[in-house]
Amino acid sequence: MQKLTLAALVLFGALRTTAQITDVEEQYNLPAVLSESSGVIFFSNRLISHNDSGNENILYELDPATGEITRTITIDNATNADWEDICQDSTSIYIGDIGNNNGNRTDLKIYKINKNDYLDTTHVLAEIINFNYADQLDFPSNPNNTEWDAEALFTLDTTLILLTKNWVTGLSKAYPIPKMSGDYAVSPLPTALNSEGLITGATFNEATGKLYSVGYTLLLQPFLWISEGFSGSDVFSGTNTRIPLTSLGLEQIEAITHIAPDSYFMTSESFSIPPFSEEAKLISFSTHDVVNLTEAPTGSPVRLFPNPTGSMLHIDGPELASIEIYDVNSRLVYHGNSREINISGLSKGIYFVKIRLSNSTFMTRRLIKI
Repeated sequence: MQKLTLAALVLFGALRTTAQITDVEEQYNLPAVLSESSGVIFFSNRLISHNDSGNENILYELDPATGEITRTITIDNATNADWEDICQDSTSIYIGDIGNNNGNRTDLKIYKINKNDYLDTTHVLAEIINFNYADQLDFPSNPNNTEWDAEALFTLDTTLILLTKNWVTGLSKAYPIPKMSGDYAVSPLPTALNSEGLITGATFNEATGKLYSVGYTLLLQPFLWISEGFSGSDVFSGTNTRIPLTSLGLEQIEAITHIAPDSYFMTSESFSIPPFSEEAKLISFSTHDVVNLTEAPTGSPVRLFPNPTGSMLHIDGPELASIEIYDVNSRLVYHGNSREINISGLSKGIYFVKIRLSNSTFMTRRLIKI
């Protein structure tokens, strides 16, 4: 399990911001059946993922603590031409059949699944959103050398937004797509992003108003973009910060989802390019706004153990003033100041432990209840 802290500095005139991600951890290898994981969301205390081109029309539900597949859901009226991302809103799940490595697809679509149907059965029917790029005039086949590939899809208010994977220049365009079934010719938003690589996944965190996009270079060097302060749906029009994920080594990062305002999961796809090879993985990280002066410095000597745990949680650190535990819906489930907490009564899942120190600073740690 690898841990690292990464930071990137952006200067815009008098504006000085620092984006920081911490506690990056390789949680576990994904099951072999998900070796080509290409999208991930967190819903109903479960991770949901899928494979990409040529694989089955199936969603895989995983226990986030163990990676064990707990359920599979088949989309009966769908085929997996090239499923490349998955996203959600309060009522629906959207699967992007948007992969277009050759640049010549004319059957791009998004499958829309009702969440109640998803929860009630293991076979569902999807509404279909068909679309094409209004600014694409020619459709030659250019394998891995096209501007019209895409692997990132997310929801923003009442619309879906697709980010292109530009093999030619790295310039990623954002296309808004309606959420209703139908046939659409979609046009790009005004601002594009020079991604310096290939964008492969994205998630918009409503709690923070920030867009997180992931990808890798042609040399499989992974990176993260944080976009914030943008206007309306023009997601690249504000401040865009690039963070190289160099300490992960070579990884084919394919997807990202948020599970809380400051906690994220990424999935990677397996690859083998001798002498290098990697298994598909689940990777987590946390975010912290370091201009918040009340937050404890990264590296403060507070430790939670064991983690994961099913019963007793021990907290080791100096001068602890109070401890709060929240579930993924931000509900307070514990408040006190004991260094030993019995959490056996909590449901299995992910929690967040907010620790206040005696010097009025605080820190947040992720806890997995098994």
